[in-house]
Amino acid sequence: MAVYITHNKEETVALGRRLAAYLTPGSVIAFTGGLGAGKTAFCSGIAQGLGCIDEATSPTFAIVNVYRGPQVFAHFDMYRINSLEDLYTTGFYDYMDSGAVVAAEWSENIAEFLDEPFIKVDIAHVDENTRRITIIGIDALQ
Repeated sequence: MAVYITHNKEETVALGRRLAAYLTPGSVIAFTGGLGAGKTAFCSGIAQGLGCIDEATSPTFAIVNVYRGPQVFAHFDMYRINSLEDLYTTGFYDYMDSGAVVAAEWSENIAEFLDEPFIKVDIAHVDENTRRITIIGIDALQ
């Protein structure tokens, strides 16, 4: 487990870029954190670090955004997913099986359906701009 403090969106994005260096095809990142915590900003950094050519945006209404690049990145919002059947309809497992790196915001809604190993990222508000980001599944980012 490693804990990081970021002081603005740019630092949160940069931490996501650093995490991307540790990801391999089929990696799953499970995000928790309140509304506006910075989950999408962190995912933007992951997309950049993976070399994706698409800009990462919130998948709230689409449920999944897929970013193209040397490593495909599938970015999910699980806020409205409440059952295994719902999860299957998103294509979540199909993306995993295809070798995409998969990130799931609001992963607490699907926690019982996730198989180990996966990386857990919890983002907590410290104040208006500062975030405490806890990463479990990787000891420390270089």
